[in-house]
Amino acid sequence: MEGADFRCWDELIPDALGLIFRNLPIQETLTVVPRVCKSWNKAVMDPCCWQEIDIEECNYRSNPDNMDRMLRMLITRSCGSLRKLCVSGLQNDLIFSFVAEHARSLHTLRLPFGNMTDTIVEQVAPKFSTLTFLDLSYCPKISARALEAIGKHCKSLATLCWNTHPLDTRDNLPQNDEAHAIATTMPKLVHLEIAYLRVDVLAVLEIVTVCTSLEYLDLRGCWDVKLEEKFLSEKFPRLKVVGPHVVDRYERNDWEECSDYSSEEEDEDSFYEDYESLDDGMWDEDDERIGGLQLRFYEGFDEDSSGYGWPPSP
Repeated sequence: MEGADFRCWDELIPDALGLIFRNLPIQETLTVVPRVCKSWNKAVMDPCCWQEIDIEECNYRSNPDNMDRMLRMLITRSCGSLRKLCVSGLQNDLIFSFVAEHARSLHTLRLPFGNMTDTIVEQVAPKFSTLTFLDLSYCPKISARALEAIGKHCKSLATLCWNTHPLDTRDNLPQNDEAHAIATTMPKLVHLEIAYLRVDVLAVLEIVTVCTSLEYLDLRGCWDVKLEEKFLSEKFPRLKVVGPHVVDRYERNDWEECSDYSSEEEDEDSFYEDYESLDDGMWDEDDERIGGLQLRFYEGFDEDSSGYGWPPSP
């Protein structure tokens, strides 16, 4: 438009650029954006760009060592401003302890399929005192001990996802101790998921009686729990209970149509190599080399092609 004022993308403040870059896939943020211009490279290096780190979808396909390396790099870059972290398949206690050391501003933590143990959770639980949302679903090495430690130190916790994989519960003993730990240490819960947990009616009643703010309770697959709808509506009118009968199913995911998984793995590994080759001096060369650079944005990207995820919780 004639006479209109236009501002260049590179004049946006780093905070604004950081908000924009959060909507991009992690691969593009780390390997494409820094190569566009100096200001974008600077923004990617800024802590405000890494207040939220979500690599839950891409990490289980990659080499675990590469994954740990990148996670440490991104958390370090957040400089203590990390508010949300989503990682699937955390490898061991060491990397979980590293997360805890940088958790002073953390509100949301999703670590499904993690391999951390009760011992390390008990040790570092005080460092997660700011959490309001926690997902530890499908973590086979932690139990009531870890839940109790978390409940004692995370006083603001409002959402807990503690789902168990259905194949892991067929021959297990009752897990009422885990339900008791939740009831006695997490009274402020508003949303609770314990799908496929081996609990009985008394354990569930203890939870809903003590957690008076509870509005959502997922009991899908908790076959030993029989609660009458009339009783729930009279005693707990604000509470929505899902289950124990499973009326849905795992959604078919796109891996069934993927015939060449190995090439995807190779692309993922090369992504880490490309990212680690970048450094802060990438744009120190003569500006005349990029003076005539033009950016063109194309439409037509398929949203469904952004990645293949693990099926949702049961």
